[in-house]
Amino acid sequence: MKGQIVREDIAKVLLSEEQIQKRVRELGEELTRDYADCDGEVILICILKGAVMFFSDLARAMNMHMQMEFMGISSYGNEQKTSGIVRITKDIDTSITDKHVIIAEDIMDSGLTLSHLAKLLSSRSPASLKICCLLDKPSRRECDISPDYCGFIIPNEFVVGYGLDYLGFYRNLPYVGVLKPSVYSGE
Repeated sequence: MKGQIVREDIAKVLLSEEQIQKRVRELGEELTRDYADCDGEVILICILKGAVMFFSDLARAMNMHMQMEFMGISSYGNEQKTSGIVRITKDIDTSITDKHVIIAEDIMDSGLTLSHLAKLLSSRSPASLKICCLLDKPSRRECDISPDYCGFIIPNEFVVGYGLDYLGFYRNLPYVGVLKPSVYSGE
């Protein structure tokens, strides 16, 4: 995995750059409509690091007055699946009390991390709290949570690109691709 990203690491492109950009624009328009008449401030929270690409494009697609915040959460470490232990690595800098909060996340799979995060942020008394994720893997859900806004429902495959990584790599791909098992299994 040295040097340039090799196309040979990707088994197939699951979502093209064009598909992603079209859907993110649609989500931005939907959020703009849904929050057009809300009383109070709107805060869009980026869950670092995976959601940074989605968050940036989504924020630009939302034609509204909002604040942007960043939160770091770790539940994976260097593993392929969540440990179930959620650690806040960077908290938001702004109070969300009585504000409308939208969490922008790259992917919801087990739901454990976002369930924990939603409970934590709800305890801070926002006016509302919604989850907007680019990708949803409902087949992997381990708790009762679903995104309020979803870009794509995907199968249970190991995906990288457009912010999603494996060991910190592949985030900069402009598409979402399925990583070849040989890359992460050591075969």
